[in-house]
Parts: sequence; C-alpha cells; structure tokens
Amino acid sequence: MTTAIAPSAPLTAEDRCDRCGAQAYLRVALTAGGELLFCAHHAREHGDALKSVAASVQDETHKLTQKPAPAAD
Repeated sequence: MTTAIAPSAPLTAEDRCDRCGAQAYLRVALTAGGELLFCAHHAREHGDALKSVAASVQDETHKLTQKPAPAAD
C-alpha cells in the first residue's frame, strides 16, 4: 500500500482496529469524511479497497519491527 503521512497524533496502544479490535497501526482518513483504524493484518487484507477511498493514510506498521530501546540502569 502506498501511504501518505497525515498530520495526526501518533497511534497508541489504546487505538484499536475497527475490524477486529487488535492494536491499530494504520489510520485511514476517508475522502467522504471520517476515518478508519486497522491492525497491520487487516490493512494488508483490505489495502486495495482502501486505496480507492483514502484521502490520506498514517502508516505506523514500522513500530512492529522496531527494537525496544535498552533499559536505563
């Protein structure tokens, strides 16, 4: 999916996928108004359909592969 970063607040653990309730990593602003939140799985599953209705996409799936910062001593 090609993405454009919308000027929105970062997604947090409280943001949930509208499809299944898992943590959301993608926010899709719709051309008709409103927004949808998706986990990475459902973003991939519905990616082609989302392209046709998205005004912008905030993709934070990179958070899934980031290594945590080392703990401070």
